[in-house]
Amino acid sequence: MTAQTIPALVRAAADAFGDDEAIVDGERRVTFAGLAEMVERAAAGCVGRGVQRGDRVAIWGPNSLEWIVAALGAVSAVAVPLPIKTPFKGDEAAYILDKSRAVFTFVAPPFLGNAYAAMLDERFDRVVLDENVWAHEPADLPEVSPDDIGDVIFTSGTTGRPKGVMTTHSQTVRVFETWSDVVGLRAGDRYLVVNPFFHTFGYKAGIVACLLRGATIVPQAVFDVPTTLELIGRERISVVPGPPTLYQSILDHPDRTSYDLSSLRLAVTGAAVVPVALVERMRSELAFGTVLTAYGLTEATGTVTMCRQDDDPVTIATTSGRAIPDTEVRVVDAANVPVPTGEPGEVVVRGYNVMKGYFEDPDATAQTIDADGWLHTGDIGVLDAAGNLRITDRLKDMYVVGGFNAYPAEIEQVLATHPSVAEAAVVGVPDERMGEVGKAFVVARSGQQVDADEVIAFARERMANYKVPRSVEVVDVLPRNASGKVLKFELRDKALAP
Repeated sequence: MTAQTIPALVRAAADAFGDDEAIVDGERRVTFAGLAEMVERAAAGCVGRGVQRGDRVAIWGPNSLEWIVAALGAVSAVAVPLPIKTPFKGDEAAYILDKSRAVFTFVAPPFLGNAYAAMLDERFDRVVLDENVWAHEPADLPEVSPDDIGDVIFTSGTTGRPKGVMTTHSQTVRVFETWSDVVGLRAGDRYLVVNPFFHTFGYKAGIVACLLRGATIVPQAVFDVPTTLELIGRERISVVPGPPTLYQSILDHPDRTSYDLSSLRLAVTGAAVVPVALVERMRSELAFGTVLTAYGLTEATGTVTMCRQDDDPVTIATTSGRAIPDTEVRVVDAANVPVPTGEPGEVVVRGYNVMKGYFEDPDATAQTIDADGWLHTGDIGVLDAAGNLRITDRLKDMYVVGGFNAYPAEIEQVLATHPSVAEAAVVGVPDERMGEVGKAFVVARSGQQVDADEVIAFARERMANYKVPRSVEVVDVLPRNASGKVLKFELRDKALAP
């Protein structure tokens, strides 16, 4: 497919795959031709609301047909989709809406106790994500350029302030054309998208890849093992990407063997350590013909390295594969000099997949992309002789909770607003189910007592659940170096001590 923009991709998919199923959401079934018409009408609605080229249009809600049509409609109106994380609370969403100056927000109806519209104050214009999204008369739409910004996806940084990553239409299409080739996604595949659409992987490796290849999108709003197993059997699902915890949960479900999982053929995972035994069980017990691992970050259009289909289980489990074609990956020391093969250093990336920059933040962009075009990931890794990358640690203190990136500085800022807490430091610790979870070390204010359960409840009211520390330990002081920086490695050692 030669489309170089998302709107052209929607039209090309309609031409190529017409009456094939594009989306199955519950009882609703939409063809590729039907999806193109719905997207055109949604785009007309955006134009009718006065959207101009480059305006940000936010989408806040769980995976659904409406989310897909709203995002594709906004981008077809030459607006820039701005996904908001579903678990966010009102203050977290409001920061991003203010920072991006979003012209309006598509908000889902209340879902799992989250009343999205009610969490936003009167400053923010809201449009409900329902069937009215595509209830507009078609209109003339502006032309979209491959070099137009195709989305802004906010990702938290070590400062605790989220930054908006800007990538173009052509970057997204090219990266996920490559991704689809490497994993072997094909027309007729039925793709269960459990990864949230607000995440680069859910949106691009899910929606965009399926449009590219003519695969059917089956969105799942919340991962629930029995529901997932039932869906796999009923819809003959063949493709199920996700974090390692997803497959582990399926394998460990006591009733797994009572479901028909014979349609499964392709799994793509990453974002955490993948045990070799898990890869082998996915192949033998779940009968996946292909299991691949990959490494990416939002700043690199979601994909940096990928394993290939002929890699052995050990390579797939212990590495994240090799650089995607036409890009470069290095491991460098503090002076930005490549280190010898097998030695650890910071992972840096250069190529067409590197973001255009952070939204209206040239200083942060310059700190992340050097003068020679290398994107500094902040991850520590090792390259082997074949060019396979193994991520070993993080320069930044980010940890991964069930596939979601958690950033300690952001969490620490919230904990420090608790009336009994003077200081807080958060580290990631291993967790059998989630991969990693947060552990907070807090210092009490003078004359105050800290109740660990109350601090956790305080955090749960103010941030998404994956960010909430699972345990809190009260300490007299936080360990620091001579310059006053908290020694996180000491806290990790303390957390892991028997």
